[in-house]
Amino acid sequence: MTLRDEARTALSLWTAPTPAEELLRKEFVEHLHAYDDAMWRSCAAGHLTATTAVLSHDGGKVLLTLHSKAQMWLPMGGHCEVSDVSLEAAALREATEESGIPGLRLLPGPLALDRHRVWCHPPHTWHLDVEYGAVAPPGAEFVISDESLELRWVPVDEIPEPTDEATRRLARRARALVLS
Repeated sequence: MTLRDEARTALSLWTAPTPAEELLRKEFVEHLHAYDDAMWRSCAAGHLTATTAVLSHDGGKVLLTLHSKAQMWLPMGGHCEVSDVSLEAAALREATEESGIPGLRLLPGPLALDRHRVWCHPPHTWHLDVEYGAVAPPGAEFVISDESLELRWVPVDEIPEPTDEATRRLARRARALVLS
């Protein structure tokens, strides 16, 4: 099964938590049907990406990156790679690479979907973002990657500006899953 097939299956089976995300889910599935390269940044109409909110072991804090291109506090995430066998694998790989934390445990997901404009193929490219949560081991220490200006553990309810509502929503949903 290809990554595109796996993504199409995963999103077809996913139950969206809100009506707006149900519309996005259908849009993402249609996009996967329409574009052979829907998983890759070569797809100028937009491409799927994987994002992960990395939470502290107790679920109280989220690790955010001050993204060098977006100039915003965001969760870890990015483009799928040929070596990724699933969206979950892409999400975990991106979170591990960008946080430098080994041993992250991915939560069952996806937790959310988001669609936003990006700089990959200006002026009209979209990231069709499939969002996950992960838990860091106790005492985890991050390592700043080339993609980040800064990394910071912050309380889930105190995410600094500039950020976006998708980041806040993903952190809250991941925390709720950890605490359940």
